[in-house]
Amino acid sequence: MPEPNSMIYEHRTYQITAGNVPEFLKIYEATGLAIITRYAKLIGCWTKESGVLNSVVFIWAYDDFAHRTAQRQKLAQDPEWQKFVPSILPFLVHQESIFLTPAPFSPHK
Repeated sequence: MPEPNSMIYEHRTYQITAGNVPEFLKIYEATGLAIITRYAKLIGCWTKESGVLNSVVFIWAYDDFAHRTAQRQKLAQDPEWQKFVPSILPFLVHQESIFLTPAPFSPHK
């Protein structure tokens, strides 16, 4: 585990039902993005053109694991987020989160 107070990044991948990535992104941008960015810093969002296709990758930044845990708890309790989540569930096939800690020379710390 990283040292306390070292920035972490969550590499979160959503596999979406075939052909539905554009609709998923439209819904996420229109409604979900404004909610989740109250709790996490968006570094970027990408669609995959190789590997597991029909996938969307987000990278979110947090101060450390404790910050991430606290922010995700707040997000889960947000009534707007609770209302939003059911709108994207039908699109999801699989979800995976990987945590990245920057190397000392990384420009993103």
